[in-house]
Amino acid sequence: MVAAFGPFTVRVSRSQLAFRRSRGFAYLWLPGRYLAKPGAEVVLSIALSRQVDSERFKEVVNPAPGHWMHHLEIHDLADLDDEVGAWLREAAETAN
Repeated sequence: MVAAFGPFTVRVSRSQLAFRRSRGFAYLWLPGRYLAKPGAEVVLSIALSRQVDSERFKEVVNPAPGHWMHHLEIHDLADLDDEVGAWLREAAETAN
């Protein structure tokens, strides 16, 4: 899905996969490594410059002015639909 938005790099660390341009715009991580009772096996975190109000997000945090992290639990590939694609596209475009 991310490949459709143009060039990017992937940075692999112990805790996550980071999809990056000039900065990170999306992250995949395994909550079971950090939480006793995770709600999903995988979480997709999307970095946007605005807050998106959607019940789909498990949590939305504002770690810095103009920087919002949206945490989406992934239960099935069907969770990665057009709405998620639009958020990822926006995140990728603003990470240039």
